[in-house]
Amino acid sequence: MSNNKILSVVIPVFNEEGTILELLGKVRAVDLGEINKEIIIVDDGSTDGTRAILRAATDCRIIFQDKNKGKGAALRRGFAEATGDWLVVQDADLEYNPEDYHILLQPLLENKADMVFGSRFMGNQPRRVLFFWHFLGNKMLTLFSNVLSDLNLTDMETCYKVFTKEAINKILPRLTSERFNIEPEITALAAKEKLRIFEVGVSYYGRTYAEGKKIGWKDGILAILAIIKFNLFR
Repeated sequence: MSNNKILSVVIPVFNEEGTILELLGKVRAVDLGEINKEIIIVDDGSTDGTRAILRAATDCRIIFQDKNKGKGAALRRGFAEATGDWLVVQDADLEYNPEDYHILLQPLLENKADMVFGSRFMGNQPRRVLFFWHFLGNKMLTLFSNVLSDLNLTDMETCYKVFTKEAINKILPRLTSERFNIEPEITALAAKEKLRIFEVGVSYYGRTYAEGKKIGWKDGILAILAIIKFNLFR
């Protein structure tokens, strides 16, 4: 039996038939040396052709939600199913490059961190130039989160969050968010558990709403409420 360590790649998916095959190709292509990959895809009630594509992905663990419940619900299910030594969240929309797993894992491999955030706003990695107000909203949410959590993150809302299995086990039983407010909830709980948190710069190839971006201003309002709730009242 192999003693190799395992990275569980948890991918929440909703109506991504145009990108999921390419994304899976990129995830499979990442060479992590002696670290094996466990790919867990949680389809959150897709209504396009995504489900048909996923049924052919025999090298992945596919979980089909019976209806659309939100990114938070999909992640909670994926976290619960993961068996790896480390877990990374991977969106299916090609905005984040799986080649950055090397950068994200380094503090964990050196046993310096329990959790790593992949920041779109630090370092020298490529970043697509897009919406100013979206950028400002992200910075304001991160600042508000930092004030209440006493962290000094540059990108709380990033998709790329990597955990040790022990770290995710500490916060998973307390996670309740259904939608994008899972991001501030994870951050608040990580701070309360006093996890050793690192942040590294990652590349970012953002897409426009015409290209399929789903998050909107309503999710920003929910994020503000979640920051207050999970930092002050949980």
